[in-house]
Amino acid sequence: PFPRDKPTYPTGRSDASRRPFGIQHKQSHSPILIPLPHTFMKAIPSLFSILVLMLLLSSASCGSATSQAQSADSISEPSRTAAPFDADTALRYIREQVAFGVRTPGSEGHKACASWIESKLRDWGYTVTLQHFTGKDYFGKEVQGTNIIATLQPEHEERILLMAHWDTRQVADHDPVASRQQEPILGADDGASGVAVLLELARQEALKPSGKALDFVFFDLEDGGGSQSEDSWCLGSQYWAKHPHRPGYSAQWGILLDMVGAHGARFYWEGLSKEYARPLLATLWQTAAQLGWGNYFVQANGSQMTDDHVAVVRELGIPSVDIINFDPTRPTGFGAHWHTTADDMNIISRETLRAVGETVATTVREDL
Repeated sequence: PFPRDKPTYPTGRSDASRRPFGIQHKQSHSPILIPLPHTFMKAIPSLFSILVLMLLLSSASCGSATSQAQSADSISEPSRTAAPFDADTALRYIREQVAFGVRTPGSEGHKACASWIESKLRDWGYTVTLQHFTGKDYFGKEVQGTNIIATLQPEHEERILLMAHWDTRQVADHDPVASRQQEPILGADDGASGVAVLLELARQEALKPSGKALDFVFFDLEDGGGSQSEDSWCLGSQYWAKHPHRPGYSAQWGILLDMVGAHGARFYWEGLSKEYARPLLATLWQTAAQLGWGNYFVQANGSQMTDDHVAVVRELGIPSVDIINFDPTRPTGFGAHWHTTADDMNIISRETLRAVGETVATTVREDL
């Protein structure tokens, strides 16, 4: 991902690399007019319970991130039991991905990881589609990408879309050691964590079906962008949004997971999510607070990101929320390991995985 600091509407991910759009000047951006399906305004269960967050989301536009921040302790929430999610299994899935080595396009680790993801999903009974496409890597070389789409109940029209990217970055361009900046990153957090949480959600759904029509999409070639072009980011989601696996594909809601496994992660309200999926955003953050994860899901404005949800919103009109570790009070917004060689198992937290996994699982099963 990449925060956006330009007022123009992004086509992919902007960078210095995954950088938030307009951290300082986001409020001055002109509205982005994107036609959305009628389901965007459809009421969802427990709407009354999220009115407090909806008010916070509205009032937050007028204040700073610091003054907007609300902790779980500042809102009286009922206790709630989380839907099934095994953080230890998710942690193991990260280790297994990292064991493949870097998952950069064309690498042996990339090929092995794609087969591993596909095999798990097929073993759990999902209908799996491999969508191959051509793109360019960080160095401008033409490479082959593969989006992996896993579907349950494909005949149902009211669908929920769950997304993450599975590739890793070819350069550690933010590494504090200059001599290491041309090395690829392992991507334990940036890549593997989102995949791991999605896989555990998919496994739990196979074990105990919720009855929901779910699509899990694992995007490729997300992390090869550069500062010269926003279009160089998120190539897999750009391609899929223009060529979905099923003609006329639509979903009621979408949830994107990006960098959701690090110690000290903080998930603020991402700008495009707030603009186009406010009911879902409010529900997710409310659920997190009810489950005791309000310290991770901060009720305050973050930044607008160039990330995989952008093309999904723009091309398909699916209201989507980006759950991404970005804290506007940090120097870059991202964790210190972002796009460095430190993005390895040492920065992964079982508790962070549990917080995100339980929040998404409970929201999907009980609130949508």
